[in-house]
Amino acid sequence: MGDLELNANAYLPLRDVVFNTLREAILKGELKPGERLMELQLASKLGVSRTPIREAIRMLQQEGLAVTIPRRGAEVAKMTEKNMEDVLQIREALEILAVQLACEKVTEQQIVHLGEAVEEFERAVKTGDLKQITQSDIDFHDKIYEAADNPKLVSLLNNIREQIYRYRVEYLKEEENYPNLVEEHRRIFAGLKCRDKSFVTEMTEKHLKNQANAVKAIIREQE
Repeated sequence: MGDLELNANAYLPLRDVVFNTLREAILKGELKPGERLMELQLASKLGVSRTPIREAIRMLQQEGLAVTIPRRGAEVAKMTEKNMEDVLQIREALEILAVQLACEKVTEQQIVHLGEAVEEFERAVKTGDLKQITQSDIDFHDKIYEAADNPKLVSLLNNIREQIYRYRVEYLKEEENYPNLVEEHRRIFAGLKCRDKSFVTEMTEKHLKNQANAVKAIIREQE
């Protein structure tokens, strides 16, 4: 375990500050897969009590970033192909439903906002800031979910988003993926703008399969 430093934010509850700190350390590789998350040690390093540590670990488990092992306690979860495939299969089904509904229901104002999200993602890519790129990618997909106009579906997508966050970041770490991602976002946007359900479904499937294949290769390399 390296030198962890609390990413303080006066506007967030302490458990969220601890969660964001640990999450970033895992995603950056500062906390390695299989490394134990010991409450007392983490509390000492971050200068907090055990309660926000315990709550943060529970939140990490919800995202699939931590697991509890009998007689060992919590540790950083290892990425596996099976887990990734299970999560991304669900995401693909929900995401395709979202773009199909969005094709039917998207408003002109939402089209404008989607176009802005495409441009923002392209700007973020040029910065090379992984956190900004990831958030811009999430924002683009959120605009699609909003256009689908189905709160129950959005709730399910938000839940699965937490579980795919790690895989999304692994994919976005690879700069060679950026040109394809930018082009895929443009095409999905074009399909929604024309309300072409067949085209936007095809582009979304391609978009998600490219991500799954790239992350699968990363997992195999790490193993």
